[in-house]
Amino acid sequence: MSISTKWEKEFVKRFEKHYDELKWLYCEVYHNDMKGFYWLCDSLYGYYKERSAELKKIDREREKNPNWYSTNDIVGMMLYVDAFAGDLKGVKSKIEYLKECGVNYLHLMPLLKSPKDRSDGGYAVSDFLSVQPQLGTMADLQALTSECHKNGISCCLDFVMNHTSEDHEWAKAARNGDEEARKRYFFFDNWDIPAQFEKTVPQVFPTTAPGNFTYLEDCGKIVMTTFYPYQWDLNYGNNVVFNDMVGYMLALANKGIDVIRLDAVPYIWKELGTSCRNLPKVHSLVRMMRMITEIVCPSVLLLGEVVMEPSRVVPYFGTVEKPECHMLYNVTTMASTWHTVATKDTRLLRRQMDQLSELPKNYVFLNYLRCHDDIGWGLDYEWLSQFGISEIPHKRYLNDYFTGKWQGSNARGELYNDDPRLGDARLCGTTASLCGIEAAIYEKDEEKLAVAIDCDIMLHAYMFTQSGIPVLYSGDEIGQLNDYTYHDDPDKAADSRYLHRGKFNWELAKLRDDKETVQGKLFNSLRQLEICRAQNEVFTAEAQFHTENTENDSVLCIYREYGKQRLIAYFNFSDKEQTAYFDGLKSGTNLFTGEEVRGLMTNLKPYGFLWLLLDDNKT
Repeated sequence: MSISTKWEKEFVKRFEKHYDELKWLYCEVYHNDMKGFYWLCDSLYGYYKERSAELKKIDREREKNPNWYSTNDIVGMMLYVDAFAGDLKGVKSKIEYLKECGVNYLHLMPLLKSPKDRSDGGYAVSDFLSVQPQLGTMADLQALTSECHKNGISCCLDFVMNHTSEDHEWAKAARNGDEEARKRYFFFDNWDIPAQFEKTVPQVFPTTAPGNFTYLEDCGKIVMTTFYPYQWDLNYGNNVVFNDMVGYMLALANKGIDVIRLDAVPYIWKELGTSCRNLPKVHSLVRMMRMITEIVCPSVLLLGEVVMEPSRVVPYFGTVEKPECHMLYNVTTMASTWHTVATKDTRLLRRQMDQLSELPKNYVFLNYLRCHDDIGWGLDYEWLSQFGISEIPHKRYLNDYFTGKWQGSNARGELYNDDPRLGDARLCGTTASLCGIEAAIYEKDEEKLAVAIDCDIMLHAYMFTQSGIPVLYSGDEIGQLNDYTYHDDPDKAADSRYLHRGKFNWELAKLRDDKETVQGKLFNSLRQLEICRAQNEVFTAEAQFHTENTENDSVLCIYREYGKQRLIAYFNFSDKEQTAYFDGLKSGTNLFTGEEVRGLMTNLKPYGFLWLLLDDNKT
């Protein structure tokens, strides 16, 4: 392919850097279809030309500082537009509040057009170029991202790439007999091949959406539907699908989206006789998408949604020479954190922190306590078995503990996708309710409330100690509780995840300045943690870290070092006071309180923590 003389030099420079590898991968995946490849290349220049001067300026700034997202001063927040502020214009009007929260990375939950009654929370997209009407328009989205950029806030948006809604124009055409449209999905005339797939492909939702295929009565065909019957899997073996989905991705980037969240990315390549998960060509496709963003919009990051065990997650970073995703979720640590709250035993958490410490420092994880989704107990049960812990009984214990059924538990949550036969239910609930704040308020027990608030703050301190980007779930900063009203909404009642997707309580948010209230105690403590983190480079992703033995299974200790700064952090996961012994005489400053610390040990109150910045003179 000859470079067009009409292409701008900046684009040509980026394009030439990646051309050979992009062409090689494309031809390998798509059987040397050069016509499709040339079409893709021409389209990339079109999207480059469409980028605004404002966005191209950001592209150039971040090209000079490609690791801009791995610093210690980034704080994320994820929110639903309607729950937070009604619509996109409402979110724009709340930017000052976001800044007050210390947020400079805003994850807008799915907002593209999808059927109200068959949306899976917005993950069944019927139009990738339109916003849900009740939330606003694409112009409103662009206005929001532009205002966010002016205030130093980057925006993240979900890109649902494994499937479309059955209401998407491609799906409608396929249903009506369009053979080209049917090639965009996986259509079958009978159950012969689907039955072969079912032998090796696991089910995602065996209780609520069993099987991986759906029979369409109106056209007498069978279509692959890995998640729900109304979400039709796309056939990425068809390069037209890849080319068009890349176009949708770049169109969103041109609306000012800084981070593209690649939803369900491990599932996008299907092959008979496999699990249809994490196949090699998935990585080929993601690598091509990485190069494409570096050509068209180099300021844009790819965030991989890989909700699997660490051995499956890490490959999505790619290699130093051929990187794939810029960032990934630290989902395993999130689940293990709540396991530790219930067991008061930090050994599993310590093991996982040490595993993370061995990874390259350019691997950036997003860390969080809660998110829009449920908590799945995908723990390392093989390792836990040495302590007499068996998977099914342990999952039942965790679910009993966090639904308040276990004696002495103050947690309040609900189960999701409960399957009594397998004992494999998952868990829903806000951070505050799972920490016991809801139960304490209901019982009017001030002592219990104080302990629950300390638990909430300690868990956030632990999250802020991890390398990567801490992400708050909207409402956690003011201790928002479970919203049980979803039971009364016929569109939501069947999905317990709406328990923690309630409307943001702006009346409670007004109390954030009153440090005598629950809201004030949490809001100001989290803000103080953010400030401490931003002011000390020892929290940067490039810092060396490891855990240290505390001789107390209820206390986790993390040591971090960067340049001349050394931090030793202790976290008490017990509801009893615990003693943390220092390995030798230690002295330094408690970053959170500013107090000087001297001695060989410190007492941690129930769910207490200590961020000890050690003195320069090593002891």
